[in-house]
This record gives sequence, structure tokens and C-alpha cells, in this order.
Amino acid sequence: MNLYTFEVYTPYRLFFKEPVAVVVLTLPDGEIGIYAGHAPFTAPVCTGILKIQDMKGRWREAFTAEGILEVTHHKTILLADAAEWPEEIDYERALLAKERAEERMKSTNFRFEADRAHATLKRAEFRIKVYGMGRPQ
Repeated sequence: MNLYTFEVYTPYRLFFKEPVAVVVLTLPDGEIGIYAGHAPFTAPVCTGILKIQDMKGRWREAFTAEGILEVTHHKTILLADAAEWPEEIDYERALLAKERAEERMKSTNFRFEADRAHATLKRAEFRIKVYGMGRPQ
């Protein structure tokens, strides 16, 4: 299994830095998997679920907010507005954020407010989904 270093930084912390086999995340054009030896590129990343396969073949999922991804020959770096493991997500807060965003989307007549509410709704929905992924079945 070929490995490479994957790093995730948020404005507040180094979220992740380990050798990995595969990273899967969402770009504006769709989902992408990055393996060792991937061609270098830089791209925006959408809010969504980050999937990481470690060197032992185990998969982990995390919530990530929008950011920038840089793939080089030897490592990949994600600079994200936020990143959280399932156990770090405040489920009740995410539910409240979802409800508030839905109400704002219904009540606003301004495009910029609707866009902000939609982005908040998307973040809340992905947090709720990732939180559920971390719960024992």
C-alpha cells in the first residue's frame, strides 16, 4: 500500500497529520479520491464529509467546512474553515442551527441572506450526518 502525508489545518488547530492510503472529499465538480502519486493540483473544497483510509486500511470520517486543497507529489494539505470528528460534534447545536437556517430561508427576501442560511443549513446537515456515522450501530 502506497502512503503519503495528509494534513488538515483549521484556523484554530492542526486537525490531522498522518500517513494515509486514500483521502476522499468533495470538490465543486464532485467527489474525488486522492491516492499516493496523484497529479499535483490546487482546488476549492466544498462542505461535506472527509473520508480517510489509514495505513492499516481502516476508514475514518469527519465533517469539514469549505476550504482549499493542495496536492503535491509527497503530501496533500487541506486548509478548511472547520473540521470535526464525530465525537467532537455538538449534535444539539447542529440541530438548532439547522432549524434556524430553515426558518431564515423561509422568511428572507434577500438573496445574500438566503445564501448564508443555505450555507449554514448545509454545514448543520453534514455535521448531523457525520455525528450519526460515529455512533455505534
